[in-house]
Amino acid sequence: MDTITLRDLEVHYHIGVPDEERVHPQRLLISVEMETDIRQAAATDDLAHTINYFEVSQRLLGLGQGRSWRLIETLASEIADLVLGEFGARRVHVEVQKFIIPEARHVSVRITRAHDRAAGA
Repeated sequence: MDTITLRDLEVHYHIGVPDEERVHPQRLLISVEMETDIRQAAATDDLAHTINYFEVSQRLLGLGQGRSWRLIETLASEIADLVLGEFGARRVHVEVQKFIIPEARHVSVRITRAHDRAAGA
C-alpha cells in the first residue's frame, strides 16, 4: 500500500474540555497519512485515480467552522472517518497536536482507522 501524507496542517478550532477553553479557537496541527493504491494514478498521470491532498486540506481547514469539540480524541476520530468516507483512503493515520500545556511542546493523539474490507474483517 502507498501513502500520501499531509503533515502539520495548521487549523484553528474551538476545542477543550472546560467551556472557557472553547471560547476562542486554538491552534492545532493535524497530520494525516492516507493509505491507497497509487499505481493507476502513476501510470496515467491522472489525479482522478488518487487522493487529492489539496481537497483534503481544504476540507480540514473548513471543518471547524461553526463547530466545537471537547476532546482531541473525538476530533481525530471524526477526521479519520471523513478521510475514509469522502476520499476513499483504505487506511488512515491521524495525529492532532494541541498546544495547551506551557511546559510541554504539545500534546497529541494519534489514531489509525481502516475500512473493514481493507482491515481484513
